[in-house]
Amino acid sequence: MFSNHSFTGGFFNSNTLSMKRSEINHLLSEAVAFFGKHRFHLPPFAAWTPSHWAAQTGVAQALVSANLGWDITDFGSGDFARQGLVLFTLRNGIAATKAHIAKDYAEKIMMVRENQCTPTHFHHVKMEDIINRGGGGLVVQLWNSGDRNELSPAPVHVEVDGLVQEIPAGGWVELGPGSSVTLPPRLYHQFWGKPGHGPVLVGEVSRVNDDHTDNYFYQPVGRFPVIEEDEPPLLWLSSDYAKLG
Repeated sequence: MFSNHSFTGGFFNSNTLSMKRSEINHLLSEAVAFFGKHRFHLPPFAAWTPSHWAAQTGVAQALVSANLGWDITDFGSGDFARQGLVLFTLRNGIAATKAHIAKDYAEKIMMVRENQCTPTHFHHVKMEDIINRGGGGLVVQLWNSGDRNELSPAPVHVEVDGLVQEIPAGGWVELGPGSSVTLPPRLYHQFWGKPGHGPVLVGEVSRVNDDHTDNYFYQPVGRFPVIEEDEPPLLWLSSDYAKLG
């Protein structure tokens, strides 16, 4: 069981502690095998090597602009097994311009391990459904946010599988395979894989996703890792796209 810690809010763009590229490569290999086990098929660019990305600079600009692809973080904890997440962004929208019609949705797939926590945060704009697509159980802990971004003591009303539930502040819902919870903007949440049930295949369907400006973490975190390049990358993370120039 997890409980929230006492801290002040914020968001940092880099971790205090780095992750080794060798660890990231290992986690990528495990995630590919896990998604395959559950017959969740990734798009072809999920397997692009760094050299393939470099060769596709022009045609891949839409993927880069939307930050599609792999995303691995330990949130600056230095302990990925305790606090971390593997994500793959499958699709993501862009704001409307004169040249483009807005795509106002996004989708992610995630691998969440037993007792591996994604720390307490909300989104200023994004509404999302978090979906257990298979594997173990997912626990989602919830709080309303106050005017100063504090944790509100008020009970939470949340929609689970289309039905509204009332839970106490800091209470949680457990999602078995096939179940989902709808999280409106500014609803604090953290989640982890239920102990003893194995890793969880977690989906996210949402409004446009912006991990750079729309996330508010109750505890300051390093959302994107500083990487220690102890070996060549197996695949690039979305945070590596800056190398394309």
